[in-house]
Amino acid sequence: MRNVKRTAAAAVVGAVAARGAYRVLSARPPGGAERWTRENNRGRDVSLLQGPAVAAGIAVAAVAAPGLPKAVRLAGCGAAVGAGAFGLYDDLHERGKAKGFRGHLSALRHGELTTGAVKILGIGATGLAAGVAVRRAPLDRALAAVVVAGSANVINLFDLRPGRATKAALIAATAGALRGNAFGAAALGAATALLPDDLAERTMLGDAGANALGAALGLAAAAHAPRSRLAALAAALTALTAASEKVSFTKIIAATPALRYIDEWGRIRPAQNPALGFSSGLSQDEITHG
Repeated sequence: MRNVKRTAAAAVVGAVAARGAYRVLSARPPGGAERWTRENNRGRDVSLLQGPAVAAGIAVAAVAAPGLPKAVRLAGCGAAVGAGAFGLYDDLHERGKAKGFRGHLSALRHGELTTGAVKILGIGATGLAAGVAVRRAPLDRALAAVVVAGSANVINLFDLRPGRATKAALIAATAGALRGNAFGAAALGAATALLPDDLAERTMLGDAGANALGAALGLAAAAHAPRSRLAALAAALTALTAASEKVSFTKIIAATPALRYIDEWGRIRPAQNPALGFSSGLSQDEITHG
């Protein structure tokens, strides 16, 4: 019962902090609202402010949520702030035409430092720092670093449609949160608090929010997992990252009825595509070039 109360309290702290941060940022967007406005996959103008609000909510929860070990507080706050900051840098200053993990590293090998490469290196360092903070054995620290950085990247891979990244995080992490993982619950609370705005296409996680959410969930999993589970998580996240270079998760979701239903739940129904004569879950670019 104590674990349940602690988990619920952490989720509430994360949710309240994220909503509060979003309210403050929306009232006076740093640099003006235009700086934070982007077009989503349907051409609608949405705000990037959800991302820093979620990152701030997770960081506040790491400090303020009851019952968290000191190492988790430190690493959790650092993971959310670090991953969120590097993601935000990419959101606001995107530079270079390279796409995907392989594309950014290939550009780097050829002397081009893209904002995506800066993010990859920065989140890798963030993951390593978090791993060192919560684990003692060198191998465990290395595995934890892969889990934190890998989770940040994988959650970001799902941030291609309104609400998708948060739903993926909820599906992946709810079981762990219900087993008393208070920091995981805090991260989910922060993201879920702003899910209605995401689904309504008023705002989006962007790299800042998706990376912060993923890093936090990775840290929550890595902090106490036995080595065997830590290794399995690291392998699974690495495999998903590699798979994303070859296949489209959007196409897989669209082709799988159960996944498509979950993905579209709560979202504004897309307008009928006059050229095709039916409503499609894919963007026109994906239909043309898929």
